[in-house]
Amino acid sequence: MDFFEVVKRRRTTNGPFLPDPVKPEHQRLLVEAAAMAPSHFNSQPWRFALIDEKEKIEEIARISGESMARLMEEGTFWKRYRPYFRFSEAEMEERRDGIFIDQMPSVLKPFRKQIFSNTGQSIMNRFGVPKTLGEDNRKLVANSPLILAVMLDKNEYRPGELSGFYSVFGMGAAVENIWLATAELGMGIQFVSTPMEIPENWRRIEEIIAMPEDLALMAVYRLGYVPEGNKRPTIDWQSSQRKRLSQFVFRNSCETPEDDEVGLGGVAPEGFESPVRPGPERRDGNP
Repeated sequence: MDFFEVVKRRRTTNGPFLPDPVKPEHQRLLVEAAAMAPSHFNSQPWRFALIDEKEKIEEIARISGESMARLMEEGTFWKRYRPYFRFSEAEMEERRDGIFIDQMPSVLKPFRKQIFSNTGQSIMNRFGVPKTLGEDNRKLVANSPLILAVMLDKNEYRPGELSGFYSVFGMGAAVENIWLATAELGMGIQFVSTPMEIPENWRRIEEIIAMPEDLALMAVYRLGYVPEGNKRPTIDWQSSQRKRLSQFVFRNSCETPEDDEVGLGGVAPEGFESPVRPGPERRDGNP
């Protein structure tokens, strides 16, 4: 696949994966792609754990599902992420960021805009939405053939110091290389984020992977091959919009937004369609 085509096809997969194990050669390609990322003084602070043992994946899945249900039931999730929710296609088109919840049980649709209120929280709890989402999350993680744990070497990762920033910067580049590689290999990837929002649950995952004291667990992802006609989760969203150039690029000074029509320098690479315009849709439609 052409590089720019890979960039345009990069997505997050919210739905299930095929049960097929991730081929060993593909696992190797993913971490080799990560190793090619830039890092400060070539420090390569990242470390990765590839987890394909079913029992460990199922335990991580239980922790993830429990975390999701708890965050939803307590209202923590909705309060924390309110700025990112959009409630209409028009709002999504204007802002061109965040997520638009376009799929949910019909009984909840009339209350979509009230989900951040105490009344809305009560309604969702009454209809068992937190438990439904938690169970959906557990199943997605449990049926993933591969879990990737991303860690940083604490000798390099020192929060509050420049080395801490450099380490996170390099880790981000390494993970993006992995993300792009999944698009090339016909795979999907999703951040398993909810356990890290509950410290004791994050520590449980550290124990599962037997993480040593000199490493810091930074992120966990689920990976697998994406099936055709992937079914969307019970509650799902769209997030394929990208900001216009004038919303995030400036020319020569921050007082001059870039022209949306002219584009960067007035010239785009041959055959390249700006990623600001969504590329070919994937089944999940997410970023």
